[in-house]
Amino acid sequence: MRHSIEHGPAFAWLRIQLEPGESIEAEAGAMVTRDPALEMSTRLNAGRAAGFFRKVIALFVAILRKLLGGETLFINEFSGPQGGEVVIAPSLSGQIMHRQMRAKDPSVMVQAGSYLASTGTLDAKLRFAGLQGLLSGEGAFYLECQGEGDLFLNAYGGIIEIDVEGEYIVDTGHIVAFDTSLNYDIRAAGDGLKSLFLSGEGLVCHFSGRGKLYIQSRNVGALVGFLRPHLRG
Repeated sequence: MRHSIEHGPAFAWLRIQLEPGESIEAEAGAMVTRDPALEMSTRLNAGRAAGFFRKVIALFVAILRKLLGGETLFINEFSGPQGGEVVIAPSLSGQIMHRQMRAKDPSVMVQAGSYLASTGTLDAKLRFAGLQGLLSGEGAFYLECQGEGDLFLNAYGGIIEIDVEGEYIVDTGHIVAFDTSLNYDIRAAGDGLKSLFLSGEGLVCHFSGRGKLYIQSRNVGALVGFLRPHLRG
């Protein structure tokens, strides 16, 4: 498989050249073009080895997210006996990042909206972020990516890679992904209710440990907040 990230960093898309028998999985709705020789199949992104109960939960979450305007959590798989080219683009303008995953690497927690595509034996499992995720307003579910292959992430704006050694604090709206070797705790940005409601910062994620953290230079929630008053008729 050969890939190139083009038109970045602001308006990046991903061009993939598949060899015969190779395949790539991508976020539903992300395809721009594909060779006629390639076939496309759709499945729920619940993990390849997911049991019936996990699949039912994932289906319920996918439908709920679709109704609320979020990502569907379905993925499309492109493959073909002759190979071919497929071009994939995220819904928001911004950067695309490639990370080569190895089996011995720690798994990576990805915000559901930041997953773009993956190849190889890389598996993405739906993980509940718990009450912390609900309170953060950034979604109650992550995708835990683990295995061997290529992982492609997208962001609103640029992607910054940070090597955390100790502690690091970031606004929840700027998180793209992080290694599971990092511990995290969501809390108010400052002290007291005044900071929580009047500072404009809301909630932050306090990371600790050692591992990689990926953040985006822009905040989708801030964009929505800016546009909302202008959409009222």
